Amino acid sequence: MAFLILLQESSSRLCNRCGLENKGDSPVCMGCGQPLPVQGDATGGVIPYKNPHALIGYYLGVFSLLPLIGFPLGIAAFIFGLLGLKKRKANPVIKGSVHAWIGIICGGLMAILWGVVLFALLIPAFSDRAG
Repeated sequence: MAFLILLQESSSRLCNRCGLENKGDSPVCMGCGQPLPVQGDATGGVIPYKNPHALIGYYLGVFSLLPLIGFPLGIAAFIFGLLGLKKRKANPVIKGSVHAWIGIICGGLMAILWGVVLFALLIPAFSDRAG
């Protein structure tokens, strides 16, 4: 019963202009038409769950640090980071530019690093066969 009371209290929002307590999901005050403040989530806006491309780019960028799988993950992180920035630019309300940039930078650097390592490992293998 106490949970239902808390749930009902959290679904009402006060209007900043007229002070009316608005219940439901309406984006505007039922009394004066003023846009109601948007309630945040439990993450405090730290996790950009509305920008999945930025989140995917971020995690792929972090996991691109791993050897062997870092090269393809770095390329994917770079691409998803760019998509996340594009989505953020199209809708500034959506968060995630920092996550997207981390995906772009980590993914790009790790793709280059692992690409050089793979190239350095494959050159001797192919030169032995040719010679």
